[in-house]
Amino acid sequence: MIRILRQIIRTGIITEPLTPSPEDEITRTGRALEEVIRRRFRRSLTIRQVDAGSCNGCELEIHAINNSYYNCERFGIHFTASPRFADMLLVTGPVTHNMEIALKRTYDATPPPKLVVAVGDCGFNGGIFGESYASLGGIDKVIPVDVIVRGCPPTPMALLNGILAAVDGNKV
Repeated sequence: MIRILRQIIRTGIITEPLTPSPEDEITRTGRALEEVIRRRFRRSLTIRQVDAGSCNGCELEIHAINNSYYNCERFGIHFTASPRFADMLLVTGPVTHNMEIALKRTYDATPPPKLVVAVGDCGFNGGIFGESYASLGGIDKVIPVDVIVRGCPPTPMALLNGILAAVDGNKV
């Protein structure tokens, strides 16, 4: 035990320098998002997240925008379990054959104006799964897509910027 303590004292503190906090960028994007949401919807934006067959990497990043660090609720973004109350569909993964009908029904149940954001490389073109015996490929093969957020998985800031682009009417 004493030998370990001596080694710790000899080595000293070895850490990496802290990176600058992206809090300013989060707040800037969030305020722009909040302004556009209030202008277009006159209330908060309600999102229904749909997993169409992903590896859950994108879902982890979607959960991150709802944690205490990014806190998307402060900007007026809420998640719902029902597509009937949703303003936007946030779809992840390549569309598997088993999820094709469910995704179409979810899209049909969402009231207009319907916004669809394809999340990740898999949502764009099938990613590493591509088109195969189990996968149809990208989300645009099943339902119309307004915005694509690329990345594997995309960062929470990229997700917030993609949501902002969809709400603001910028087709990507």
